[in-house]
Amino acid sequence: MSSLNLNKVILCGRLTADPELKQTQNNISVVTFTLAVNRRFQSRSADAANSQQADFISVVAWRQTAEFISKYFKKGSALCVTGSIQTRSWQDQQGQRRYATEVVVDEAMFVDSRNDSGAAQGSYTPDAYTAPSFSTPADATPNFEELKADDDLPF
Repeated sequence: MSSLNLNKVILCGRLTADPELKQTQNNISVVTFTLAVNRRFQSRSADAANSQQADFISVVAWRQTAEFISKYFKKGSALCVTGSIQTRSWQDQQGQRRYATEVVVDEAMFVDSRNDSGAAQGSYTPDAYTAPSFSTPADATPNFEELKADDDLPF
């Protein structure tokens, strides 16, 4: 029997509501939201002939990831997350055992361009996220040094 254990989820979908950032008693940021993910196939029933089906998946993000999501995403924004599936259980006020299955986010990424999503309008500056350029100016001549052949190599 294999000892392989893998719990990895990748979801791309749209937020069903604005994410609401909360703080735990220990002042840790947390955000919970639902991600609507379209199914790759459609139902063959007559009433769903022209409708796209979706799954609505509960998601939770913590700390900086939670702050990032609450700052840059809103209802309808496209979001791609990676993480793992987690199940938990608790007892409600009536003494009934309740269960929840949710995706715990490790990473969150933009899917739409700034103009498509409308998220964070006016706060994005491309220069702040552009990698520095290490190209040589057009008028600069490279300074190469010619290496002499070495006949003493042992190989």
